[in-house]
Amino acid sequence: MLDPRSPIKGRGATGRPPNRFDQVAYVRDLDEDYAEDPRPDTQYLPDASKSIISTNNSPDIPFEASLNPYRGCEHGCVYCYARPTHEYLGFSSGLDFETRIMVKHEAPALLREALASPRWRPKVLSMCGVTDAYQPVEKKLQLTRKCLEVLAEFRNPVGIVTKNALVMRDIDILSELAAHSAVMVMLSVTTLDVPLNRVLEPRTSLPRQRLEAIARLAEAGIPVGVMVAPVIPGLNDEEIPAVLREAVAAGARHASFTMLRLPHAVAPLFEAWLEAHYPDRKDRILNRIRSVRDGRLNDGQFGSRMRGEGFHAEQIANLFRVACRKFGFNEQELELSTEAFRRPERGGQMSLFETQD
Repeated sequence: MLDPRSPIKGRGATGRPPNRFDQVAYVRDLDEDYAEDPRPDTQYLPDASKSIISTNNSPDIPFEASLNPYRGCEHGCVYCYARPTHEYLGFSSGLDFETRIMVKHEAPALLREALASPRWRPKVLSMCGVTDAYQPVEKKLQLTRKCLEVLAEFRNPVGIVTKNALVMRDIDILSELAAHSAVMVMLSVTTLDVPLNRVLEPRTSLPRQRLEAIARLAEAGIPVGVMVAPVIPGLNDEEIPAVLREAVAAGARHASFTMLRLPHAVAPLFEAWLEAHYPDRKDRILNRIRSVRDGRLNDGQFGSRMRGEGFHAEQIANLFRVACRKFGFNEQELELSTEAFRRPERGGQMSLFETQD
């Protein structure tokens, strides 16, 4: 149930909208729901997946293979397009997505098995293509770090997108991959406004911490960029030049952006969030979103879903292009390489930093 009157501190969603696959839904009274679970704790549940690499053939996505050590994301970004994926597990796109985290404890072993297979053809893997691999529990479980150790052992290239400064912890492994042109890290910076950041992305790293991560990665010689994602028309689009200015000062040399997408239950979740936090701007923001989505709040069409279309979408794209030109972003194209890929000999394991050709 969505209750715009009762935002929950530290959470993006205000309730549990029904799962779209359920034919029958039990809807509790708002007061009953809140009294029983006013501040839901995060649960970590084992995920028994037998494979770790997913593939796609979408023309809008710049990678064809990805891995995610977690399903669901405690960051709690209210706008997250991945929320509806939790419905395939029988959960809700709302609070369940950010409080019931599925943990793939076997992810490093599954990744090693996949890369060691003669059927594997080296290609760039994406981490955080769905949920953030550096969400809070990663600090304890270190599944992402262990997966990176496997990738470095095989020298398989990886692209990382994250909203968490915890990525700095793994500079040692990322540096090893960078030595073989096998890594790229993008820090997603949605806003520089801390109060907005705290309610929009409640458990992510603060903007200044993400900029610090960019600086530390750049100093270590790791290719790093900034992603303004998502751009929310009427809310954070005017910040694009400021975000790029701060990112280039920190050391970012690559930049991209994506437009807000609100698939399935994410649309009512976002509307409830606006009513709770920005009621005076709600209608204006929703109308701006509709203006870049052909009158709707979501557009799943290839070719337009990542950028939007129409006058306001073109304005945003032009603002981004001009700012990139001004600050010198994307002057050199970065291509990750598979040339250094190798497989350990059967029965043995290469040292992470062993130099063998």
